[in-house]
Amino acid sequence: MTPETEEELAEVIASTKEPLRITGGGTRPIGQSDGTPLSTAKMKGITLYEPGALTIVAKAGTPVADIEEALAKENQRLAFEPMDHRPLLGTKGKPTIGGVVAANVSGPRRISVGACRDFMLGVRLVDGNGSIIKNGGRVMKNVTGYDLVKLMSGAYGTLGVLTEVSLKVLPDVAAYGMLTLDGLDDATAVAAMSAALSSPYEVTGVAHDPQTGKTMFRLEGFEASVTYRADALTKHLAKFGTVAATFDAKSIKATWAAIRDVTSFAAEDGDVWRLSVKPSDAPGLVTKLGARAVQYDWGGGLIWALTDGGDLRAKLGDFAGHATLIRGTANAPVFQPEPAPLAAITAGLRAKFDPRGILNPGMMT
Repeated sequence: MTPETEEELAEVIASTKEPLRITGGGTRPIGQSDGTPLSTAKMKGITLYEPGALTIVAKAGTPVADIEEALAKENQRLAFEPMDHRPLLGTKGKPTIGGVVAANVSGPRRISVGACRDFMLGVRLVDGNGSIIKNGGRVMKNVTGYDLVKLMSGAYGTLGVLTEVSLKVLPDVAAYGMLTLDGLDDATAVAAMSAALSSPYEVTGVAHDPQTGKTMFRLEGFEASVTYRADALTKHLAKFGTVAATFDAKSIKATWAAIRDVTSFAAEDGDVWRLSVKPSDAPGLVTKLGARAVQYDWGGGLIWALTDGGDLRAKLGDFAGHATLIRGTANAPVFQPEPAPLAAITAGLRAKFDPRGILNPGMMT
């Protein structure tokens, strides 16, 4: 089913008696849910764009590429740089803005500007009863009752089907710089990344690849500012080793797109896990994993792990963080099991928004 309007979608949901599997562009099949496919791909188009107000409003099925193209014409961008899962998952189609919001997809720049949900201004959605709901507005200070805008960001369509989203955007940058340290072990790399993030030099990306031995730091902004900060950060990181610098925008963009999309795992067989942890815990957890390969992002707060299978959480035991099975066949829940108090809250929310249990049932359990 592919409704073209919000009204058609509401009618479909209100009249159905069967579970529904909600999809956008079909590029991110994460999580297990049985049901009749219901796609929002035909509900597309930018309905409002006000560059001066740094605001864009688009229907949920609008391809992310269309939004990025419109923003680029005004020298603006989606600052949270959403990941493109197609290389890693081997999927086709076009990522949609509704799918990005539903999964709260955020890239390396999250450590400096925030996640997708932090840029959400408003949403329109259809709940499990077929009711059309609107929440939020087009300015950051809009406050109208419950913050459904944040609630829907990361709910994976289990509380409602998004039909339209309003987002804050930011100006693009004039120049890029990247510093690289070679040969650091994981613990030292995390220490170096933490040193960069705690510095005043406004780093917008920090990642470590043990396979290549490279620890990378990204800087963005006006050319003079990037040059100054790169020089200052080089001195700041000198105690960790020799720092190499580059200011080639094309190569820097390509490097960080590869980090964002975890393309180094794309052609490799095996399960892929995504772990969100405290950076200082990351090296110790990686030692327990016994993974074939790992990649650190967010200064060590995000670990991508390539494994030969099995329940990674069983290897880790009780740890402070979340582990999500992004790709693979491990006999384990896709999402991190919730503690009982949180699970009770989640169940209560689903009972209110989807009392019949038809929207992506089983997706996050």
